[in-house]
Amino acid sequence: MATADQREGQDDPESEDEVYEVVDLTEYARRHQWWSRVFGNNSGPIAEKYSVATQLMMGGVTGWCAGYVFQRVGKIAATAIGGGFLLLQIANHSGYVQVDWKKVEKDVNKAKKHLKKKANKAAPEINTFIEEATDFIKRNIVLSSGFVGGFFLGLAS
Repeated sequence: MATADQREGQDDPESEDEVYEVVDLTEYARRHQWWSRVFGNNSGPIAEKYSVATQLMMGGVTGWCAGYVFQRVGKIAATAIGGGFLLLQIANHSGYVQVDWKKVEKDVNKAKKHLKKKANKAAPEINTFIEEATDFIKRNIVLSSGFVGGFFLGLAS
């Protein structure tokens, strides 16, 4: 019969008797063919997996889609913001709204000063993201070039 101390050790999640299974992804990929089809045979840069023409095409198509969406969303946002300012000016001119422009100017200047102080100190997360993006672009220069070209075409269409 087990004592109270022995029973507590069995229910303890940090017990030394726990066994963890280690999964080897390379062996898993060999046994499951769908894994290889979805994620590819290796995990290196995309330049190792596809031809230059395929990379340019993939980059160009995704860039065009991103540019097209960016253009449409930008137009909608500009229309909404401009329309809001227009309505605010009409309401101000008609007397529905009274705006204290001196206070607005003071608050904007205060915000500018605050932003100038903070702009010199970039967050480490931003620097890390920029380094990772630069590394990705260097490893996949053909895909990145196609994306940039497609993005500009998407903006123009």
